[in-house]
Formats: sequence, structure tokens, C-alpha cells
Amino acid sequence: GLAARVGELGQARVLGVAGDITDPALHQQLLATCRTHFGRLDVLLNNAGITHRSPTVRTAPAVLRKVMAVDYHAPLELTLAALPLLRQSRGQVVAIGSMAGWMPVLGRAGYCAAKSALGQAFEVLRAEIGRDGIGLLMVYPSFLDTPIERNALGGDGQPAGHARSTVGRIRGADWMAGEILEALERRRERLFPDRGSWLASLLWRVAPALYYRQMSRRFAGELG
Repeated sequence: GLAARVGELGQARVLGVAGDITDPALHQQLLATCRTHFGRLDVLLNNAGITHRSPTVRTAPAVLRKVMAVDYHAPLELTLAALPLLRQSRGQVVAIGSMAGWMPVLGRAGYCAAKSALGQAFEVLRAEIGRDGIGLLMVYPSFLDTPIERNALGGDGQPAGHARSTVGRIRGADWMAGEILEALERRRERLFPDRGSWLASLLWRVAPALYYRQMSRRFAGELG
């Protein structure tokens, strides 16, 4: 797990701080710890996330609020709190969006809404903080082999009881990390690592009726 990885790398290189990413007090603790231990902040990577797999009409409002809190409010609020440190280093921010923020996906209304809000907010933020020399990379992956799907919520807030539906190739987290590091080195603004998902988002924009038919067939299992 993460704790074992931190121990393996050693505290001279890595510090682990556990907490609720939606809690502003944790944001301040993270930044204070970073300032004290490392003296600077070069890259803020907003990677925490949660999803659900449930029809909108059978999803409790509390589940939708939780997804929005983790996937949208938390990364935006943490980034805003980190700006003083990032200005000093002329650092970079990374936000992990999703192609689900560009196009509808059955059974994931709350997730689509949160990732759409995240993408729009950070695209605006980039223009505002760029004047301070801060870079902002938005990453738009499709389906990755990470714990977010294995820990997906059902409509009642309990673990989802069915396997997820996917489209295209499922990539690993290590591969995605390598792509992000390369994009950071180039100070890129956006990363679309999966060509298939980018084409699907294009299909949604130019032929939405066809996209709906394809998506409805592929993700029919999400309706339970």
C-alpha cells in the first residue's frame, strides 16, 4: 500500500499525510508540512478521486454531493490554497480530469458533472495564474486500472455491486504517470493520452445521436 511505499522511499524523499481531502484543515496541514520539510512546492498533483456506478434516478443526493466534493471542490480549494507556494517556485499544477467530463456516460451522472466542472474551472484558472508564472496541466484520461473503479459507490452509497463497463484499452497507472511526467517537463497545458477516447468525444460533438446509441448499448449494464 501507500504507507509501505513511503517507508520504502524514506522520509527524506517522501512524506505521507493521511486525511479527508475535502477538509480545508487537511489542505493547510499538507501545505505547512511541505513548506517545513521541503522548503518549496514545485508540482501540485490533484489525483484523489471517487466515482459512482448507478442510474441518476436511483442515486441518493448524498452520493452526488460526495462525488462533487472529492472530484471538484477539493482539488480547486487545495490548488487555491497552494498558490502562494507555487508563485515562489513558478511551479505547476496538475488536475486529473476525465473524458467523462466531455461526454455523457450512462450510470455516472455525478462523476461526469464533477469532472466537467473541474475541467472548466481549471481551464479558466490557468489563464488567471499564468501571469504569475504558474503552469497548469489538465489530464483527460479514459479508463485506467486504478482503485477508483474498484471502490466505486452504488446509488445508496455502498460499494457498487456490478462490474464496470469500459470502452477501448485499459491503461495502467504507471503508464499514465510516465505520460504526465513527460507533459510536465514540456510544461504542456493539456494531455489527451488515449486517442480512442478523444475520438469518442469528437463523435459526441459532431454526431450526438449516434454517440447516444453506441454509448447506451455499451453501458446498458450500468442501469442495473
